[in-house]
Amino acid sequence: MPEAPKSPFKPLDYNLAEKNKKVLQFIEDVTANADEVQKRVLAEILSRNASVEYLQKHGLNSHTDRETFKKIMPVITYEDIQPDINRIANGDTSPILCSNPISEFLTSSGTSGGERKLMPTIEEELKRRTLLYSLLMPVMSQSVPGLDKGKGMYFLFVKSEAKTPGGLLARPVLTSYYKSSHFKERPYDPYTNYTSPNQTILCPDSYQSMYSQLLCGLYQNKEVLRVGAVFASGFIRAIRFLEKHWTSLCNDIRNGTINPQITDPLVRDAVMKILKPDPKLADFIEVECSKDSWQGIITRLWPNTKYVDVIVTGTMSQYIPTLDRYSNGLPLVCTMYASSECYFGVNLNPLCKPSEVSYTLIPTMCYYEFLPVHRNNGVTNSPSVPISLSEKEQQELVDLVDVRLGQEYELVVTTYSGLYRYRVGDVLRVAGFKNKAPQFNFICRKNVVLSIDSDKTDEVELQNAVQNAVNHLIPFDATLAEYTSYADTSTIPGHYVLIWELSLKGSTPIPPSVFEDCCLTIEESLNSVYRQGRVSDKSIGPLEIKIVSPGTFDKLMDYAISLGASINQYKTPRCVKFAPIVELLNSRVVSTYFSPKCPKWVPGHTQWNNQD
Repeated sequence: MPEAPKSPFKPLDYNLAEKNKKVLQFIEDVTANADEVQKRVLAEILSRNASVEYLQKHGLNSHTDRETFKKIMPVITYEDIQPDINRIANGDTSPILCSNPISEFLTSSGTSGGERKLMPTIEEELKRRTLLYSLLMPVMSQSVPGLDKGKGMYFLFVKSEAKTPGGLLARPVLTSYYKSSHFKERPYDPYTNYTSPNQTILCPDSYQSMYSQLLCGLYQNKEVLRVGAVFASGFIRAIRFLEKHWTSLCNDIRNGTINPQITDPLVRDAVMKILKPDPKLADFIEVECSKDSWQGIITRLWPNTKYVDVIVTGTMSQYIPTLDRYSNGLPLVCTMYASSECYFGVNLNPLCKPSEVSYTLIPTMCYYEFLPVHRNNGVTNSPSVPISLSEKEQQELVDLVDVRLGQEYELVVTTYSGLYRYRVGDVLRVAGFKNKAPQFNFICRKNVVLSIDSDKTDEVELQNAVQNAVNHLIPFDATLAEYTSYADTSTIPGHYVLIWELSLKGSTPIPPSVFEDCCLTIEESLNSVYRQGRVSDKSIGPLEIKIVSPGTFDKLMDYAISLGASINQYKTPRCVKFAPIVELLNSRVVSTYFSPKCPKWVPGHTQWNNQD
């Protein structure tokens, strides 16, 4: 996730090798002294916030040592602090969670009660994010030298923001970062030399932003040494956009113009400063894009590209085959691990295989604890993490340097901006160590069954949505016998697919429009992140219901048992990923239906929009 330069001019005393050396030494120092750094970070957070209401309420009494902190402070989830968050959102400026003023809320892609979670943040947190970003390229340059000699083509976007009733901004962490001076006014750095001008990134219209960023990237194609986006899904959407619009982009490059559909004056000015007529380049792009196969299109259009910088861990791994096809097998690089709550770590071996990516947690970012996770023995083999913890389980939490190799943990953090022993919801596995600091594989987001982009739908939410939809079947004396789901990423954008097996008692045939209503009802029942992906970001396609023939789910059970599942413990999985199971289900489909229109969505929380 890169940054933009403030000035194209190189200071006379600029020494890149020296700068890289300092960064790598910083990583050595903080990982070698991980426990001492963690002790200091916790003491700093607690002494700074000693007088805040939340710590006083629990009786911490200005203690800053680990032992007292762990004994007195509970391990919490978002719901535990939601009343405090709501007070801040509604305008209470007293020091409830943090002694520093809450500067804005970062809207998480995780949801609570169908709405995005609001993570409090403070102004100085931007410096910590900038610090983590500054570690990425010195690490990368050890594996891929010469990256300072060209440009990066990154597709970066801002998303919509809202204001809380108390007047604080609520927006995603990357939107906050891109709009900050840390991004917009960054001093010279050869690693932050990008094909996209800031104005194209900051354009709120996603079509104009994508078009102008692609235009600039194509025009500077020979200078591009690396390409990327935040998530794999976003990068694939950019390639798909190119498939649809290359004729118009070629026309602009040929004539040195910009399509009249791009109306944002700041975007037009920024692009026209770069663009000059180049008929030869336009012909070259036209020839490549006209070919039947788009295999290797990245290396064909941007021939000097050394790697693709996108997140392909967790649910994003479903996009690896598509990326491999478009990039001709270029390395897929995951550089960092971060969330709305806090930025955490970096990948010190960036050219490893996607399945082997591990992140070294940087001990200065926050105070880390780890809750051991145990696997269920059921057919889904999903991590089992209790919703609320007993006193014994609270005592099981271990510190950063005490985790065990191969063990899985849920991440728990205490941050500078007002979260104390907060369960992030990510399940991590210890893969190794850098000095004293552990390196973790990201395993999954707790309880998530479906995800296409930044959306996360859990089993309970899916069950409730399906429950709402099946009411449409009651007049036809039909019920839902069984169902499962999967994320279909063969379409761009990807979309949710629900597999339904019906029990039909009535004789009246069910018209297609009823199943379409079922699709829409499910979408209307899903959380605001999903609905924003459908309506505003266009990152998720219409939901699909596939009706399968009677007996399909018996066949699914037979198959699972043939693979070793216990007949006594077998439960129908509410989400399937294993390709042979998806094929089995699809081979028995008798009809398919899609959502006929987008669900309702507006920025901000519903209750804010309902106020006068």
